[in-house]
Amino acid sequence: MSRRPITVVIFSGFFLLGMLFILWGILLPDIAADLRMSELVSGLFFSLFSLGMMVGAVVGGKYVSRFDYMPLLASLLGINAVLLLLISSLHGWQWVLVVAVVIGIVSSSIFTIGHTLIARLYEEKRFTMMGLMDFMFSLGTFAASFFVTLLYLQEENWRRPIQVLALFTLALSAYTFMAAHSQAKLLRGQPKAQRKTLNFGAVIKQPIFIFMALLSFGYGAVEFGNANWFVSYAQNGIGFTGEQSRNLLACFTAGMVISRLVFPFLLRFMSVHRLIVILATASLCGVFAIKLTTDLYSMGAGNLLLGLGLGGLFPLMLSAAMNIDSDNGPVLSGICIIGNSTGVQVASFSTGLWANYVPLTTAFWVIPMGGCMLWVAAWAYSRMVKQHGYS
Repeated sequence: MSRRPITVVIFSGFFLLGMLFILWGILLPDIAADLRMSELVSGLFFSLFSLGMMVGAVVGGKYVSRFDYMPLLASLLGINAVLLLLISSLHGWQWVLVVAVVIGIVSSSIFTIGHTLIARLYEEKRFTMMGLMDFMFSLGTFAASFFVTLLYLQEENWRRPIQVLALFTLALSAYTFMAAHSQAKLLRGQPKAQRKTLNFGAVIKQPIFIFMALLSFGYGAVEFGNANWFVSYAQNGIGFTGEQSRNLLACFTAGMVISRLVFPFLLRFMSVHRLIVILATASLCGVFAIKLTTDLYSMGAGNLLLGLGLGGLFPLMLSAAMNIDSDNGPVLSGICIIGNSTGVQVASFSTGLWANYVPLTTAFWVIPMGGCMLWVAAWAYSRMVKQHGYS
């Protein structure tokens, strides 16, 4: 089997998913104003999207191994493109919430397939390739702010960036179908791998994977809590302009990009479990810097530090888990996505709910609270990783 077309598809897909995930936070002020969404409804939007991610993680973790990955991936990309075109045409926030759930389900399944395929195709350099895959996701989040700014030069319409992203996703779906067809020709006549339904229960009972789920929870609360609410916090709470707020968020995504590109190199000089704690500590310092400062450069530095800490943490955590139990890759990816999505739900919705009663500058304290939990879970998980021989 040729690894190149599969790698191109997954890396490109993760880049587009990175853009998609960060777009919701960037466009939230304009979406909320156009569709008359309160802070509570805005928080509910993120929570329902995360609920869809959880459902997709459960379904994907259990059942994607029963299908041929590439045709399934092509279909999911095509479905996501259609859903994005649909959500960009809606004029009532109620239907937007419904479609957001379905987009979450489909996107989560794409994540599960991507993590599983890369981990299996590059077993000999899993940490590096998982890091590069998530680097592409972060590169997408970094590009999203400039993507929106460029399109807004023509017209400040929140629907346009989503429509353009849908067209890119549709083009990738078509390429994936062609790559899947070529792979099928090459593999014709060869015995097929056994397909089976995987079991979450047997995996999650192991203490190390319980701590992995808790770490994923804290990670989701901090990463997407900040991504979803920072532009609104900086613009409506602190008083920065929309462009300044988006550029500050770009400091965060830039840190994510750098971290995911560099962390495999750092593993040459330090152990996995030590690097997990170092990255979690940087994240904690960054998230408090964002909340405790109000000037442009300090908030930019805080966002950069948060990104540098968070960026390498997720692929490092998941790669270590897959090294321990590679046969259950889809389940491990699913557990991470479930924990991550639950963290997003709790942080995003509670911030919106709290902001209904207090200023958003106060409600934003939810994100630093998530940073504290992230650090504690990272320390505990690192101890478990060390016990399994990654010292």
